Amino acid sequence: MKEIRIYVEGGGDDKNTKIPLRKGFDGFFSELKLLARNNKIKWYTIACGSRESAFYEFLMAKQSHTHAFNILLVDSENPVTTLPWQHLKSQDGWNLCQDHEENCHVMVQVMESWFMADVDSLKNFYGTGFRGKSIPKVHDVETIDKEKVLN
Repeated sequence: MKEIRIYVEGGGDDKNTKIPLRKGFDGFFSELKLLARNNKIKWYTIACGSRESAFYEFLMAKQSHTHAFNILLVDSENPVTTLPWQHLKSQDGWNLCQDHEENCHVMVQVMESWFMADVDSLKNFYGTGFRGKSIPKVHDVETIDKEKVLN
């Protein structure tokens, strides 16, 4: 393997909003990126916008970047009770169950769940007017119901 390409849901449809998301994921994956680069493996994080765009870009990469280890990373949208490809088949009708499971990873139900996990950072970011007490305390962000997060 000479290249890793991660197709991530999020960042909106504008280049100016995709760049910060890509940089955020690059920071999140910094240790893995360093390990890859030390082994002469290129690393690309591609912010794709919508989940459908991420899936489409992943499918295109399977054809155009056959030498790369291509990964799809999307929100789970609902609790995950099966393997990732099976989950996405039942959730979105994406039938890639024949692909390797390591090519597909699902995040929390909605990415905004991560905000609820770090209320102190939100307070620091938003300042004195922020009402942190209105956010429920949670310890396991993977179990937070999507509707609860959005409300």
